Amino acid sequence: MLKKRIKRIFLTGLAVVIPAGLTIYILSFIMGMMDNLLQVIPTQYQPDNLLHVHIPGLGAIVTVILIFVCGLVTTSYLGNRLVRFGEHLVGKIPFVRSVYQAIKRIADSLFMDKAQSFKKVVLVEYPRRGVYSIGFVTGTPDGEIQNIIGQKSPCVGVFMPLALTPTTGFFIMVPRDELIELRMTVEEAFTLIISAGIVTPHENLTIAQREQPH
Repeated sequence: MLKKRIKRIFLTGLAVVIPAGLTIYILSFIMGMMDNLLQVIPTQYQPDNLLHVHIPGLGAIVTVILIFVCGLVTTSYLGNRLVRFGEHLVGKIPFVRSVYQAIKRIADSLFMDKAQSFKKVVLVEYPRRGVYSIGFVTGTPDGEIQNIIGQKSPCVGVFMPLALTPTTGFFIMVPRDELIELRMTVEEAFTLIISAGIVTPHENLTIAQREQPH
């Protein structure tokens, strides 16, 4: 009995320490990266040299302020013209143009509400009939792709993340009427995927089930 009790106490401690430890480690890593951004400032003007003391997290504060200032300037008429001029110059560089435009479209979709990317969680019958995977709607391809596929129902782009490493995955196109939209949030879906199904969200009915008459 004593052995089982010690084991249970130890496992309970692990369940508390591991999430807290990993969270602190990841936050410390991110804060460290932001602090390193201050290295671009000339040595004599760096906060550590001016204040003669290192303040952890100062880089994060400076980064947030810098982002806010950039947003403030860009929303002005002159700032918007400068950004457009800079984008025009970047558009003249072949390889850089492709990389920049792809990243800009992703950023606009995620942060500017210009699309519904990664805002809907769906079930897809993949990789075969009878087997379901969780995916995230990324958008609706237009033009050539829709014409070639020739489906009665328009196809929707879906990102299928991999378990344990959801930052990687693959992109597929599925007819809209074959998607099962879920009520779970993106955060709940990522938690489910990262934990490989160990941590499940609260029980929710699919939208299709909710719309069925009782």
